[in-house]
Amino acid sequence: INKLAKNGLVEGLPLKLFTNEHNCVACNKGKQHKASYKAISAVRTISEPLKLLHMDLFGPTSIKSIDHKYYSLVVTDDFSRFSWAFFLGTKDETFYILKDFIALIESQLNKKVKAIRCDNGTEFQNAKLIALCEEKGIKMDYSNAITPQQDGVAERKNRTLIEAVRSMLADSKL
Repeated sequence: INKLAKNGLVEGLPLKLFTNEHNCVACNKGKQHKASYKAISAVRTISEPLKLLHMDLFGPTSIKSIDHKYYSLVVTDDFSRFSWAFFLGTKDETFYILKDFIALIESQLNKKVKAIRCDNGTEFQNAKLIALCEEKGIKMDYSNAITPQQDGVAERKNRTLIEAVRSMLADSKL
């Protein structure tokens, strides 16, 4: 608005400085976070959907969902940044959710998942999931232990979802 007023681009708009005096407490609380990690390279080389899927499981949450779920599995396509979220009662459900998800998404898009990037959690480092990926020709790419910054796409998506939930909870006074 300031730029429009300064350049006289809107008829009748006064030539004064406009400020945003609305500071929603719930929004500010929901968006608090630590300082960011500086990436070495920000070049995106993925050229098609499902070539690389970022995955992360977070939880247990302090508040369970309506269906008594404590964990969330978030899957993000590197190319489109489209995401899917699944709610789990235990970490052990991860394999079954991913098996069904990969079969469904490959048939819907008529493309094959080429690689999965995830952390070193036990939900991703298990014999059943490794065997499934080997059978389907999916490369597993694990980040180093205690370095969530190495899968910034998954971590950023989690942060966005958590901020949205916090903001809604703060606004609802729960």
